Amino acid sequence: MRANRRKLVGVVVSDKGDKTIVVQVERLVKHPLLKKYVKKRKKFMAHDPNNDCKMGDKVEIVESRPLSARKRWHLVRIIEKAK
Repeated sequence: MRANRRKLVGVVVSDKGDKTIVVQVERLVKHPLLKKYVKKRKKFMAHDPNNDCKMGDKVEIVESRPLSARKRWHLVRIIEKAK
């Protein structure tokens, strides 16, 4: 069995590449001085072997071995389809 891998949930912001999606993950971080919560965003490229995802879908991705120069994540499931 594989080691515990990081799982992230985010929204697909691009599905232009073949078998590749770009997922934007948003998290809340407390500002050290202002004590206010700030949204931090980061984009991850993930492997979508069947080209199932479309822009706006909410998906879960998991860490994997390097698949290309910038792609190190794999699609686990589509949580919610875009409207």
